[in-house]
Amino acid sequence: MIEAAMIWNEPNNKSHWDPEIDPDWSRFAHMAKLAANAIREVNPGLTRVLGGISPIDPNFLALMKSQGVLDHLDAVAAHGFPLDWNLWQIHEWPQKLEELRSVTELPVWVSEVGVSTFGAEEVQLWGLKKTAELLKGRAERIQWYSLYDLPRAWPATTRHREAEGSSYYRHFYMGLLREDGSPKLALDEFARHTPDIGLVQWFHFEDPRLDDAVAWMKRLGVTYLRTGLSWADRFRPNALDWFDRQMEALEDFDVTVTFCFTPEHRGLAPHHTSAPLVPDEFAEFCAEMTARYAPAPSSFEPSSFERLRPRIETPSTSLPIQPRE
Repeated sequence: MIEAAMIWNEPNNKSHWDPEIDPDWSRFAHMAKLAANAIREVNPGLTRVLGGISPIDPNFLALMKSQGVLDHLDAVAAHGFPLDWNLWQIHEWPQKLEELRSVTELPVWVSEVGVSTFGAEEVQLWGLKKTAELLKGRAERIQWYSLYDLPRAWPATTRHREAEGSSYYRHFYMGLLREDGSPKLALDEFARHTPDIGLVQWFHFEDPRLDDAVAWMKRLGVTYLRTGLSWADRFRPNALDWFDRQMEALEDFDVTVTFCFTPEHRGLAPHHTSAPLVPDEFAEFCAEMTARYAPAPSSFEPSSFERLRPRIETPSTSLPIQPRE
């Protein structure tokens, strides 16, 4: 079910990793190497990707290289939103990719790129056309963010929320579909670029949109998808039932699964951006999910889901974690 495992999401973005706890990213580097090794031990053939960096910063990639992280990975990834949040223009995309390639010989994926319709749907339509022109043929993976708008009842994962002004509210309008599932202007244009361009869609715990999302993706000709499995959600009651349902629903796609989000009770601080108290626990989560959904071909059996169910379930009172959509 999984073609690639991504280790964390936007590790150089303080909305996803707390730099006050880990100012030199040494804790992150240690955790990432443990996770990469754990994934490789379960399935040596599974592609391991550094969580997409945002902002696109070759200095951060160089830092990860100096700390040995890239030696344990098969690809790196970048996220870019030049029409919404980044301080560079959309035509600079090729230059941004080359800046990263100057630091590493690993393949560079664009694992999130998108345009908000906060101002106008016509902006997203133009931005999608220009993005496809600039990125197709230049990156091994291009994943458009996202299929659905983020429901207004769900908070976006940022540090300052409404204090960010329009920057915050843009998070809610990144979809090709509105919150009610109706199409936006850019939907037909997106279908012209599949399967070359895939999708990013984060699914909330027990997300009611899952089946409709699968139907839409098949209708649009999507073949590869990036989504997430939350370490924090793993401590919810019936977590594995939901994970199984999500991954079974996505079995017809080539899935890059992002492992991220620290459980509040397992962090140095009680927040999903915190470095964990015991980094090996995150590695164990990555190994468990890999064994369950992407075992090495020789070890896969149809009954793997039940055989791999852990003996102990730990309930959690943690609040749901909803990634930026």
